[in-house]
Amino acid sequence: MYLIMLGAQGTGKGTVAGILQKETGWPQISTGDIFRSNISEKTELGIKANEYISKGQLVPDEITVPMVENRLNEEDCKDGAILDGFPRTVEQAEKLEKMLAKKGKKVDLVINLTTPRDEIITRILNRRVCPKCKATYNLTMHPSKVPGVCDNCGTELVQREDDKDENAIKQRLAIYDEKTSPLIDYYNKKGVLITEEVSQKINRLGKDAAVDIINRIKGM
Repeated sequence: MYLIMLGAQGTGKGTVAGILQKETGWPQISTGDIFRSNISEKTELGIKANEYISKGQLVPDEITVPMVENRLNEEDCKDGAILDGFPRTVEQAEKLEKMLAKKGKKVDLVINLTTPRDEIITRILNRRVCPKCKATYNLTMHPSKVPGVCDNCGTELVQREDDKDENAIKQRLAIYDEKTSPLIDYYNKKGVLITEEVSQKINRLGKDAAVDIINRIKGM
C-alpha cells in the first residue's frame, strides 16, 4: 500500500509517518532524506540537486522526480511506502501516478493533517531536532528526557535556522497554501483523501490520529 502525508509544516506529518512505519513496516520516505542521501553519496542527481540547495533554491522536478522513482524501486518499497514531502504539486502527483503505474501500483491513501495556524507557528518555534538520527522534539509538547539531548542517541539537539524566525515561518506556510493545498482537492476527487485534525485545542495529538489511520488501513 502506498500512502502520502499531506499537511503544512508543524502539523506532525513526521510523527504520524514514523508511527505508521513502525506499525506497517513500510518505509517512511521524505524528499529531504533522499536529497541528503544522494548528496552524501555524490550521485549524479545528488550533485545536481546540491547546486540548487546550496543556493537556497528549490530543486526542479527533472531532478526530484527521478530521485523519488529510484527510491521507490528499492527492495524495501516493494510492498508499500509512506511518502512525506512528495508530491508537493499536482504536476508531481501526476508524475507519481505514472511511476507507480509502471509497477502495477497506485496511491491507496492520502492523509491530510490539519492544525490551527497559531498552533503550527508555536510548534515550529519550539521544535528541536537531532542532527544525527533526525528525531524531532518539542520544548512544550514533546521534550526530550534530558533537556537539549536526544533520547535515542545522546546527541545535542539543535534548532533549524528556518525555525527561528516567525515571519519566515509564515512565509513558508503561505507557499504551502499556494503550491501544495491544491493537492487536497486533487486527491479528494479521486476518493483517496482523509483529513485528520491534530490540535491541542481538541486534545488530539499525532499519535491519536495515527491510531485512527492504522485502524482504517486494517479495514481496507
